[in-house]
Amino acid sequence: MAPSFLSVAKFVEAILRRRFSSAGLSLQTLSIDSETTIQFWGPPPSLSHENKQKRSLLLLHGFGPSAVWQWSRQVKPLSLAFRLYIPDLVFFGGSTTTSSCSDENRSEIFQASCMGKLMEKLGVERFSVVGTSYGGFVAYNMAKMSPEKVDKVILASSGVNMRRSDNEAFIARAKCHRITEVMLPSSGTDLRRFSGMVSSRKLDFVPDFVLNDFCQKMYSEKREEKAELLKGLSIGRDDKTNITPIQQDVMLIWGERDQVFPLKMAHDLREMLGKKTKLKVIQKTSHIPQTEKPKEFNGTIMSFLLSPSPSI
Repeated sequence: MAPSFLSVAKFVEAILRRRFSSAGLSLQTLSIDSETTIQFWGPPPSLSHENKQKRSLLLLHGFGPSAVWQWSRQVKPLSLAFRLYIPDLVFFGGSTTTSSCSDENRSEIFQASCMGKLMEKLGVERFSVVGTSYGGFVAYNMAKMSPEKVDKVILASSGVNMRRSDNEAFIARAKCHRITEVMLPSSGTDLRRFSGMVSSRKLDFVPDFVLNDFCQKMYSEKREEKAELLKGLSIGRDDKTNITPIQQDVMLIWGERDQVFPLKMAHDLREMLGKKTKLKVIQKTSHIPQTEKPKEFNGTIMSFLLSPSPSI
């Protein structure tokens, strides 16, 4: 591993943080209860008149590096129309909890409760939410738990209808034995394999020392706790899905070539969530269309969230 002052990953992260800052966001930390602290990017505590007029939008990242890595292509364009709140989920980035290690306190439902508490502490009474992959699990549960607070919902590449057989099929595609081997890479070789599963862009020509540096930066902290999050998932435990329609208008955004949650899951999920659900498939992308085709991804978000809800 290269010394920190030679770290490519550290340099890239500094650039990404500047993108967030230039979008008018500041990095903040808030204790939501006696056990849990959330780090998030949000508007300054003293809102400008212009910012007060914007709709609130919560962005929830997937299982992987912290939020600054996953939403860097969204912050600038979306900040023009929305007041953004972009937290690190518990055990990612600077967010943590001292709550006891149980499946209940490591589930996506627990994450949803924490994000709800964050928005309540910030005084945000009504907001829409975008969740990608694991963040979509959290977003779906927030919508179920607080329909009076959550306006519209966007689930991006998020198989909330995942069954145990879907999880097993993904592990087989990744040629691994356990989900932690895929989702928590520990070397440049692991990161290359992980990238091949989530992105259409290959890292075959990136030197190992660079990948090792990125792996150390993005995946070395809180590994044990993140493994507990994977174990604590309530989704995918058996071959039944517990998905029910929610009150909100829902947009599903999916990559045509998603290898984590294949496109068929998106069509099935659309049927499960009911007539208020739309599906946008982004061609020639895999599991992270927000990175591979950000302009189309952002345009879909803007169009859906800014259009009036259809009358029923």
